Amino acid sequence: MKYLAFLAFVQAAIGAAVTKSSAKDVTLNIANANIAPDGFTRSTVVANGQYPGPPILVQKGQSLHITVNNNLTDPTMRRSTALNLDGIFFNSNNIFEEAEPFVNACPIGPGSSFVYDVDLDKNQAGSFWYHSELSVQYVDGFRGPLIIYDPEDPHRSLYDIDDVDTIIQVGDWWQQTTPPLLDSYVATGIVPVSDSGTVNGIGRFNGGPEVPWAVINVIKGKRYRFRIINESARNVFTISIDNHDMTVIAADGINTQPQTVKSAEMLAGQRYDVVVKADQPVDNYWFNAPFVGGNPTRNLNQNATLSRAIFRYAGAPQQDPTTPMTSGPADGGLIEADLRPLVPTKVSDPDVSLTFDLVITSGQAQWNINGVSYLSPDVPTLEKVIDGATEAGDFNVTENTFILPAGKTVQISFTPTEDDDAHPFHLHGMPMQVIKSMTSNETNTVNPISRDVVGVADTGTIIRFTTESTGPFMFHCHIFWHKFAGLASVQLVDPQGTRENVEVNQAWNALCPAYDALPAELQ
Repeated sequence: MKYLAFLAFVQAAIGAAVTKSSAKDVTLNIANANIAPDGFTRSTVVANGQYPGPPILVQKGQSLHITVNNNLTDPTMRRSTALNLDGIFFNSNNIFEEAEPFVNACPIGPGSSFVYDVDLDKNQAGSFWYHSELSVQYVDGFRGPLIIYDPEDPHRSLYDIDDVDTIIQVGDWWQQTTPPLLDSYVATGIVPVSDSGTVNGIGRFNGGPEVPWAVINVIKGKRYRFRIINESARNVFTISIDNHDMTVIAADGINTQPQTVKSAEMLAGQRYDVVVKADQPVDNYWFNAPFVGGNPTRNLNQNATLSRAIFRYAGAPQQDPTTPMTSGPADGGLIEADLRPLVPTKVSDPDVSLTFDLVITSGQAQWNINGVSYLSPDVPTLEKVIDGATEAGDFNVTENTFILPAGKTVQISFTPTEDDDAHPFHLHGMPMQVIKSMTSNETNTVNPISRDVVGVADTGTIIRFTTESTGPFMFHCHIFWHKFAGLASVQLVDPQGTRENVEVNQAWNALCPAYDALPAELQ
C-alpha cells in the first residue's frame, strides 16, 4: 500500500494521470531553464523544468498519449525539438509516430505542440528512456526515463521493491550549450569532452562546489530491482556498489537469465535491470559510476571519480561513506556475451547480409558507413515513401538508405574499428539479436540476447533482426556527436508495404509545412 500511495503521488506531481485504463496521458513542457546539475549554472533545454525529465511510468499494454509543448525561447540553442522513445517497438501503422527528425517526421517548432499517440506493443515491458532526437539537443538536458511495468513479470520472485525510487539514471554533462560545442567539433574533428557525470541528475567537477550527492535509499533485508539507464550522449559508465553484488535480469528492456556480477559497463543508451540485496551492515556505501569518454586532459573540469552517489541504509547516519572513492572492483565485471535470454527467440539464417565499415575522415567531424556520411534530407524519408519513392535511386546517396524486404532476417556485420570509442549502435523501433558481441570472439546462433543498443569496437560485431514491420527505421551510433557527424543509416523495410500500412494523421501532415516556414534561427 505504501508503494501504491507513493507512486500515485509521484505521477500526480508530474502531471501524468494514470488509471488502469488502456491510455496514459503525459504532458512534457519543453522549455529553457537555468539549473546547475554539477554546481555550475547554465541555460538548458528540459522537460517540465527538470533534469532528468519526469519519469513516464506505464503499465504493460497501455497506450501512450504524450503532448509535447515546445516553449523554447533561448536564442543560443536550437528552438525546435523532437521527442524519441528509445527502445519502444513501432509497427507498420504507427511508424510515423517514431518521430526521428527527417526520417519519420519533421521537428516541432517553437510555440507549437504535437501529440504522440503510441499504442505500445502488448508484449513489451522493461526499462526505456526518452530524449530529444534533434541534432545533439539532448546534451542540453532533454532526457528522462520511461518504464513499462509488467504485472506478470517472470522475475517478480527475485525482488521486493521496484518503484520510482529504484530508477537510476547516469549521464554526461557539459557546462557549455551545444552550438559552441558543435562549432568546436566541426572546426577540429575532436568530440567534446564532458565536464562531469551525473547520477540522477547530480554531479561534481574539479574545483566546483560540493553539491550534495544523490542518495539511493534502501532497507536492510530488502531486495531491490534497480533500473539503470545510461542517458549519455557519449560517455561509457561502469556501475558498481561497494560491498554489494548485482544480479542482471534484463538488458535494454528484454529479460535475461539472472547473472550475478560485481560491476557492469554501460555504453550510451544502454540499460540494465539489476537486483541488489541490502544484506550488508547498516551504513553508507558508495554507488560508483566512473566514466570514460575522450581524453580528460581536454577538459580539466573532468574527474570521473566524482561521478557517484550514496547507497544509504535506513538507520545510517546522514553523511558520506567513510571508505575511499574508488572506481569499483577490479574483477567480476559483466561480459555481455555471457548473457542469455530468459526466453530464447528463434535464430534464423540471414536472408539479407550487409557489412558496415565505419571510417572517420581524419581531422574532420565526419564519419562514414561504407563510404557514405549520413545527412538528413529536407523531406523526411517516410514522406518520400508515401509520395512513391521505392528504389535506392529515389533517395539521396547521403541518406544512406538500405531497402529491405518484409518478413526477412537481416544480418549486419561490423568490421573492426580502430576508434578509441566503442560505438553503441542503436536500432530504432525493434530489437536485434547479438550474434557476436564485441566482448567475445565467439558467435552465438543458439541463444543470443536481444537488445536495441550494441557495442561496435575493434573485435567486430554481428547483429540480426527480422523485418516484421514496414517503414523507415534509423540505425545509428548513440554517441550523438558521431551521429551528427554522419554515423547513421536508414533501414527501409518494404516501401510499397509502407504505403499500404501507414496511417498518418492530419497533425503529422502539418509538421513539415510549419517547420519549413520557420526562419533558420527558429529551426
